[in-house]
Amino acid sequence: MPLTILSDENVKEVLNSLTKEDVATLQIAMRNSLHEYATGTTNSGACADNQPKRTVIESASTGTTTLFMPSISSSSLGIKVVTLASPSSNSEAADTQKADATPYGAISLMGSNGKPFGFLNAEEITAFRTALASSLLMLRRTKVKTITVFGTGKQAYWHVRLALLLRGSTIKNVHFINRDFNDRAAKIMKSFVTYDIATKRAEGWMDTQFDLASLKYTEIDRILKQRLRASDMIICTTPATEPLFDHTILTNTEGRMRPRLIIAIGSYKPHMIEVPPEVVTQAIKVHGAGHHFHKRAEEGGVIVVDTLECLKEAGELVQAGVRSDRTVEIGELVMLDLMHPHDDDSPIEDSPPSSVNELSISLDGVKSMSKIFGDSSIDNPGSSSRSPSRKSSFTLNRKPSFSLRSSRSASVSSQGGRKKKEQTEREDQMSRWLSNGNVIYKSVGMGLMDLVVGGEVIKLARAKNIGTTVQNF
Repeated sequence: MPLTILSDENVKEVLNSLTKEDVATLQIAMRNSLHEYATGTTNSGACADNQPKRTVIESASTGTTTLFMPSISSSSLGIKVVTLASPSSNSEAADTQKADATPYGAISLMGSNGKPFGFLNAEEITAFRTALASSLLMLRRTKVKTITVFGTGKQAYWHVRLALLLRGSTIKNVHFINRDFNDRAAKIMKSFVTYDIATKRAEGWMDTQFDLASLKYTEIDRILKQRLRASDMIICTTPATEPLFDHTILTNTEGRMRPRLIIAIGSYKPHMIEVPPEVVTQAIKVHGAGHHFHKRAEEGGVIVVDTLECLKEAGELVQAGVRSDRTVEIGELVMLDLMHPHDDDSPIEDSPPSSVNELSISLDGVKSMSKIFGDSSIDNPGSSSRSPSRKSSFTLNRKPSFSLRSSRSASVSSQGGRKKKEQTEREDQMSRWLSNGNVIYKSVGMGLMDLVVGGEVIKLARAKNIGTTVQNF
């Protein structure tokens, strides 16, 4: 079997030449693997129960963290080993947005028979595959006109780049927020402002405006309030150890009117946090019945996660006390894209924000998505919750919180018809929430993502004759 080796420059050459069609192919591969991870049985290669645990080694002498991330799918095996600087648990000592949080390492790919077929530099792949997973939710959004991004590293770059590639005609403003006006911040601004004009015109973002603000600016509180409230999508990409903004910006009456997608991918340890716990708590709260005098965007009652490991690793979820029954894995949701496609080629006008009154309401008047996921544990705070461990969450034939699989019940036809109608209604309400509600997506990353994207990048590299291929390795 041939082995293809891709350097960091080779990987960048492949990724920077991606077309919208190439990204669509990558999204399909990512969507299928995440769905299999979240809903598959042990007979499915990518199922969560089949994934080896990752190992974390922290070095006190070098101040670094090394991650060993093995993974398996139906057709291949892989392991990524990366080392990155460890953010200090002392928020005063950590200049987290200035520090280099780039993971350096490599990805080894093998077929299901153990024969190697790919060896890639992991630096660019790690940022790209995280952004690719996020894009599955971004494509669901009805409106993506204004984006605010915390951080100016590779994760920030690829989240914005994919947004422009896929939704460029609708995006009017991109606001970057960084600790300093440093070289990295200047680089990301230059990369978009001076981007190839023909490409910008073809993708529809010739007139998109980009700006950069520093957290050290004297007027930053006013700027954060203004930009976050005007944003349709907020992307957090820093290894911060304290919340990036005041929670009241999004939790008070005015802050809750506009529906937003919040993507948080920077924290990966319990002491690290980007999104304020109050914002997370608001998202999982079950809102009671009764008339609301103020319009507000729909809350889902859950946090979308890439893996339930977020419950142990992500500071936002740990510090907010989020339980497993208040989360839903992205793999349980991504197939809704096929049922309710979004026409992302047409510009979205600045229409009034969606309100809870515009979404379907359960018969008892509870205006939240909690009925889809079940709210017994919320109604009864003293009830026991599921353990965040994979054993309690995925073994014993765990059913997803929201399942797209048809019921196999042998009930009479009338009951079957009613169940099918109820399932369709749940799917429609879920789709509306993902498109027009407040959605928080938390990702800590998985080796499976590297395996899937790495394999697809190897295919593209071979087709374009990029990299070095060793025959009969």
